[in-house]
Amino acid sequence: MMLRSLREQVASHARALAEAGLVLGTAGNISARQGDLVAVTPTGARLADLRAEHVTVVDQDGGVVEGTLAPTSELDLHLGVYRRFRAGAVVHTHAPMATALSLVVDELPCVHYQLVELGGTVPVAPYRTFGTTELADAVLEALDGRTAALMANHGGITFGADLATAAHRALLLEWGCELYWRASLLGKPRTLDRTERADYERQVARLRYGVTRELD
Repeated sequence: MMLRSLREQVASHARALAEAGLVLGTAGNISARQGDLVAVTPTGARLADLRAEHVTVVDQDGGVVEGTLAPTSELDLHLGVYRRFRAGAVVHTHAPMATALSLVVDELPCVHYQLVELGGTVPVAPYRTFGTTELADAVLEALDGRTAALMANHGGITFGADLATAAHRALLLEWGCELYWRASLLGKPRTLDRTERADYERQVARLRYGVTRELD
């Protein structure tokens, strides 16, 4: 099987995101890149049941290289992220809180320093029909300078150097959306300005904050 390890990673992360409640049924799609090839979830597949052999391999033009199932309808969006940002993996979900906020806000403000990992303020790309080049173009513009975006009346998208990072950011985006929602019920949430976000980034670099350490 071509790209066996990468296909297994795509399948396992799809199942994990489904278990976490970020994808429901066939809604959402995940991909990872190795060189000029991309392993991507197929269209119409229940992500909670996905196995490596279900994952499709495509080239940079979207041509199927291996796999019996058609790739996700959002393939243009995934390939666009790889071309524009040289990402290693892309995660698109219809996570409940991210989708809910995409219905009512123009951006997710930076209400917690961890959201700096996503670029700080997370914009909402304007609504476009799913699976179209118009949607891909709108989302790519929203992602410029960030690693996450919300998609109006649709969901959220994140990317990273690898699947673990992209999936972590999908969870972080959902957490940030819920945090903002909960705070908004109590009053107007305070946000972090550019100076505060820059101070956080310097402190991260100084302390190597967030670096996972193996425990004995």
